[in-house]
Parts: sequence; C-alpha cells; structure tokens
Amino acid sequence: MNHEINKIEKNRKIYDSLIRRRLVIISGLTVAIFALLLANISIGSTAIPVREILRVVFTGVGQNNNKMIIMDIRMPMALMAIVVGASLGIGGCEIQTILRNPIASPFTLGISSAASFGAAMGLVLNNNLFNAPESLVVTANAFAFSLLVAVLIYIFSLQPQIGKTAIILFGIALNFLFTALTTILQYIADEDQLQSLIFWNFGSLLRTTWTKFYIVLIILIFCTVILSKNAWKLTAMTLDDTKAKSLGVDTTKVRRMAIFLTSLLSAVAISFVGTIGFVGLIAPHIARQLVGEDQRFFMPLSAIIGAFLLSLAFLISKIVIRGVILPIGLVTSVIGIPFFIGIIFSRMGSMQ
Repeated sequence: MNHEINKIEKNRKIYDSLIRRRLVIISGLTVAIFALLLANISIGSTAIPVREILRVVFTGVGQNNNKMIIMDIRMPMALMAIVVGASLGIGGCEIQTILRNPIASPFTLGISSAASFGAAMGLVLNNNLFNAPESLVVTANAFAFSLLVAVLIYIFSLQPQIGKTAIILFGIALNFLFTALTTILQYIADEDQLQSLIFWNFGSLLRTTWTKFYIVLIILIFCTVILSKNAWKLTAMTLDDTKAKSLGVDTTKVRRMAIFLTSLLSAVAISFVGTIGFVGLIAPHIARQLVGEDQRFFMPLSAIIGAFLLSLAFLISKIVIRGVILPIGLVTSVIGIPFFIGIIFSRMGSMQ
C-alpha cells in the first residue's frame, strides 16, 4: 500500500515539475516578445529610447514628433506582428493536429495563393468585389478569396467518407489553381502593377493601422476562445480517428470546426499583411518539441512562438540594410527554408 502511495506521489511530483517547466517556457517567451515589441518601436529611421516610449505610452507626452511616430506608426506595426504571428502559429498548430501531418499549415490548404489572386485582381484588374474604399480594395479582395477557399474546404469536408488525406489533396489542388490564375494576371500586368503585386506577395507590415490591428486581434481572440474550449478534443485528435471516437470525440465535427477557424484566422491575417510563409509551419514544430501535444500548452505556445518569430523577423527586416525595411515575408522565408529542409531530413528515417 505504501509502495503504491509513494509511486503516486512520485508521479505527481514529476507531473508538477513538467507543468512548471512548461509555464516557465511560456512566461520566458512572453517576456521576450515584450522586449521585441519595445525594440521594434525603438528601432527605425530615427532611434527612440525605451524610456521615451514608456513615457509616451503612459503619459501621452513625448518630445517633438515622437508621440505621433510611436502611437500612429511604429506601435501598430509592432503589435500587428504579434497578432499575425500568433494567428499563423495557432493555424499551423491546429491544421497539423487535425490532419496529423507535420508539414501541414494553413498555406497547405491554398489560402495564401487564393489571397494572392484576390490581391492581383485588385491591383491588375482594379476589381472591387465589395465596393470597398480605394485604400482597402486589395485587402477586401484578398480576404474574399481566402474566405472562399475556407468555405470550399469546409463544404468539401462535409462530404461523407472524406478523410484527412483527401482534404490535404483538395487544398493542394486549390493552391495550384490560384497560383496559375495569379500567374496569368502577372503576365498581363504592366510594370507598376507587377511591382505592387510582387511587393504584396512578399508580405509587409508597413500599411498597418489601428483599425486593421483591432480586426485581426478580435478574430484571434474569438477563434482562440472556441479552440480552447475544445482543447481536450483536439488533443485526442492526435490519436487515430478510431481511438479518438472511443474517447467520445466526434472527429468529423471537430475537424470541420478546426478547418473553418484556422482558415478564418489565416484569411484575416494574410488579407492585411500579405503572404508570410513558414511561421505556421515552424511555430508548431518548436512548440511540440517543448511541450508535446497537450493542447492546453501546445496551442498557446504555438501562438507565442509564432508571435516571437514574426516580431523577430520584423526587427531583422529593419536592421539588415540601414534605412531600408525589407518585406517581412522575405525574412521569414530565409529563416524558414533551412528549418523546413531540416524537418524533411529529420523525418526521412520515419518515412522510409
């Protein structure tokens, strides 16, 4: 009896130690994101001391034009990097979970290519699907086509006997379709239109406003709350469908919900900042290595790592070439491609 009690106590201590370790990781990365936030606000064409940033934020008073630079330009961009990175991180986390595919991400489902086609329609053909203001035409079109893909995938997943492999293949097919359509528009575009489209496809935070930030933030909170309420079901989805069903999980319903929410997250994020690759792929992989598949920690850590990576990429984009802000999508690609190759090689043994 005493042996059993000691064994239980030992297991409890191991579990408590594991939980503390996970909380320390999450807390440490959260502090790192805050440091990157301050760095991104501070660094620019004119450096602003952190003390001045804090004074402007808490008192509303700053020297010269510092208040305008901080509150109207740099802070919205720095915060947008955080919420977009978190959105892509959660998107990749849940897509990899429900499809049980380690190289899946929201972009695997064709959302990115659809957004690019929508942006191309606005830039090249001047099509305005929602009669949006001129400054929002590209964003509105990109969102419309991203959401269209989300709806198509959702409808496809409603069909009987549709499995996770079929969903991935359908997403790949949509990806090729919209990539081909975008290429056609690039072919007929003039020089200025082509340059604008290429810049949008690189991804950029330079056109961020407080309104755009709040929209992405609201969608992020909405989707995160729903996914968090289904955390144990999503954790069960890491098993095969038969085992998950034996635990009382409606795998088809959960898969549809996750596809819709992750598609919505990605569609909103991409429509405002353009194509940003690899964050939705890298963040979940790092999070999984640190905390495992438990959604109570896996999902928030994926969001935090996504926010960290995009904030870091934004900082790098401003310091590589003095006086020039590189498109953030280029930086994430440079970081992500070697990581992606590393994933492939690390899994070669298990795929043979």
